[in-house]
Amino acid sequence: MPNHLASETSPYLLQHVNNPVDWYPWGKEALERAKKENKPIFLSIGYSACHWCHVMEHESFENEEIAKALNEKFVCIKVDREERPDLDQIYMNSVQMMTGRGGWPMSVFLTPDLKPFYAGTYFPPKRSRGMPGFDEVIAGVHNAWETNREAVLDTSNKLTEELGKIGGQGGGELSADLIVGAIGQYRQMFDSKYGGFGSAPKFPSPMGLQLLLRHWHRKRDQQALNMVTVTLDRMAAGGIYDHLGGGFARYSVDERWLVPHFEKMLYDNSQLAATYLEAYQATGNEEYARIVRETLDYTLRDMTDPAGGFYSTEDADSEGVEGKFYVWKPAELREVLGEEAAATFARVYDVTDAGNFEHANILNLPKTIEQQAQVLGREINDLEDELADSRAKLFAAREKRIHPGKDDKVIVAWNGLMIDAMARAGAVLGEQRYVDAAEQAAAFLLGTLRREDGRLLHTWRNGQAKLDAYLDDYANLAHGLLALYEATFDAKHLDSAIDLMQTVFDHFHDEAEGGFFYTADDHEELIVRNKDLYDNAVPSGNAMAATVLVRLGKMTGKQTYLDAAERAMLATAGLMQQAPAAVSQMMLALDLQQGPTYEFVLAGQPQEKATQGTLTDLRRRFLPNKVLAFAGEGSDAPAALTDLLVGKTMIDGQPTLFVCEGFTCQAPAIGDEAISEALDKLTPKGLFD
Repeated sequence: MPNHLASETSPYLLQHVNNPVDWYPWGKEALERAKKENKPIFLSIGYSACHWCHVMEHESFENEEIAKALNEKFVCIKVDREERPDLDQIYMNSVQMMTGRGGWPMSVFLTPDLKPFYAGTYFPPKRSRGMPGFDEVIAGVHNAWETNREAVLDTSNKLTEELGKIGGQGGGELSADLIVGAIGQYRQMFDSKYGGFGSAPKFPSPMGLQLLLRHWHRKRDQQALNMVTVTLDRMAAGGIYDHLGGGFARYSVDERWLVPHFEKMLYDNSQLAATYLEAYQATGNEEYARIVRETLDYTLRDMTDPAGGFYSTEDADSEGVEGKFYVWKPAELREVLGEEAAATFARVYDVTDAGNFEHANILNLPKTIEQQAQVLGREINDLEDELADSRAKLFAAREKRIHPGKDDKVIVAWNGLMIDAMARAGAVLGEQRYVDAAEQAAAFLLGTLRREDGRLLHTWRNGQAKLDAYLDDYANLAHGLLALYEATFDAKHLDSAIDLMQTVFDHFHDEAEGGFFYTADDHEELIVRNKDLYDNAVPSGNAMAATVLVRLGKMTGKQTYLDAAERAMLATAGLMQQAPAAVSQMMLALDLQQGPTYEFVLAGQPQEKATQGTLTDLRRRFLPNKVLAFAGEGSDAPAALTDLLVGKTMIDGQPTLFVCEGFTCQAPAIGDEAISEALDKLTPKGLFD
């Protein structure tokens, strides 16, 4: 018999619907039952692409004996962390306090009033590998609740008190010295051989890489640029990148970027596409543009709903085996490509009889294509054409395999990140399909994921939008909408971003301490009202809100935005000093705030070839600390930009660029040549100039 999850929309929750565990979703029914029966709660939090979540389900939650013990002794609640990041943040903090580490599946035992008192992550069903068995954990927690309840309640009260203290990280001043300190930490962590930061398992660090690019831009620090290019080159050559279908896996289990944890997440691919795009702007390296296109094309092909939203994740597993969809054996290559082409492809992409992953092969590039051409005695263009043909054939063959599971829910915050990547890439690369996809996604979110009062909802699947939106939903979407405005100069995107940030002021702002709460003031009451200050795989909501507010302040001239951004940064200043790599997005906001940050206004005829050529030149340059507006001849200025655009028109019938800082403008640059010269003064020389 199905449990209480049958009416849910989350693929992760629905995976557990036929477990013998009597799961409830988080909600009134389960919480009231716990209080009525005075039973503790077993809270299990995971997500659909989580490998060890699947393992624990199979080993323990499908185990009749364990399920019986859970059902008798606890009220069992299953939560999708992607649907309820508010719960995930609070209870992950408690797991880390109790165990010194975190991860998923998260296993937390709560009092009926929702206070945690015991926690862990994955437990095997029986004691093994130095870990207690889940059967022991259940018995031990139940025994403590029945025989030593006073101590349990004391522990839960103390833990909850400590959880309430998280978020007070102010102190110190804001200056560019904080950014220099962050760059120093990245230098210490940098792996000069393989790129990336730290050792295995190795995660991409898009926010850190973007910060390094800005430091290079600010200080002309070639070492900073080198850290970026080495990392991006190694990742793009490694197994973490899907050489046939595009897109990046979650992380690499080794330091070489060879063996990925094969799940693909929307948020990773959006941020990495944006990072490779910035590296392309900085260096002119067309390989980075190729990675951007392939990653976004993967998103359009495999991760986009017909209604316009972008899906969340693809699993690591297919047919119950991690990575099975992606790996190859030499015989499979020969079957698809024939002997000669298969031999060449195997040589280039590291496919051997011995295998590099569990007797099969993850495609990767131990040498560059140029190096392989020299070794093979081939013309580079000839070899590249053959490999492109082979990749297309292998991709077509792979499409016939059983695909990994897909979590097809649409999450506003993650969609905001992809809208930003699509809009910027479309503008920089001249690819209208990406701008169109960003516009379609934005229209879908703003038209469908709404409450009756216009406030955002967090998630959508199969026609049902639900759950009140969180801070990062508003901030990330506003961030994407600003990128869409700069890609299209359609005022509705700017207006929508302003409206979203007004809701953030009205319902999330901490007027006493500065910064923003993760949940709105009318959100369900939880044991603490959390502020997310640390970046995780995604930027913190506070940092993204600060980023958007600086951009809006520079565009509109409203000091209110800049003041709120500064207070949010000051609320995180202690962390920026002590743990800068953990707050890289706030560092990006600080870099934007410290400046110099320019307001660019291009005046011209929108459809004229000269104006379009100027826009293309402007967009392709790496000028991260700018906002861009357009003054079209004969068109009404967006109301929000009245102060910025006043008096700015074409001169002598030619495209005219106004470069301003703090609304104080230099002499206008008139015509292509003058505009190019003005931009040259602001653009450092990259590796490929």
